[in-house]
Amino acid sequence: MKHMFLLLSIAAIAAIALTAWTLTKGKTTYSPQTPVQSFYDLQANTLEGEPFDFNQLKGKRVLIVNTASKCGFTPQYEGLEALYQAHKGGDFVILGFPCNDFGKQEPGSADEIGAFCQRNYGVSFQMMEKVAVKGDEQHPVYAWLCNANLNGVGDHSVKWNFHKFLVDANGQLVASMRSAVKPDDSAIVAFASGK
Repeated sequence: MKHMFLLLSIAAIAAIALTAWTLTKGKTTYSPQTPVQSFYDLQANTLEGEPFDFNQLKGKRVLIVNTASKCGFTPQYEGLEALYQAHKGGDFVILGFPCNDFGKQEPGSADEIGAFCQRNYGVSFQMMEKVAVKGDEQHPVYAWLCNANLNGVGDHSVKWNFHKFLVDANGQLVASMRSAVKPDDSAIVAFASGK
């Protein structure tokens, strides 16, 4: 009986690990396509509550990431900040969208999130208001990122915190990368540097 329980436990752990790997490791890239709805028509608020018009992103390469302060992927803030510091002068922008959709791992207020990011990771890239990235309350930015009928290339489902989307300098979605794809991934670095 103990032997059978041990085998079932090992099988369950392996299944969970495989599922987690699948949910967090994937990368999808696209050839640039003209979106159905313009990326530059989108708007959001900054973490400070100020309106942010995406029209100001024309000509810039944009990495959009949903963030959380209490996640196993939270240390990616450090890599994102390093990426931003290395490439911010070359028309590269990061927009971080705090999100509490996954495991309730971003419970803080705007002030708490801002203080956490600054104190622990020195975040200087643009942090946005906390939003829903899925479900009935999905923010319009994430509706665009996740819906082929809007972005013109593919449907996506954000499965966890620190999912990354890359939008080129023409407002075209060119990649969707799951949480375990690190900020120093070669495809992300090439994108940030304009190669």
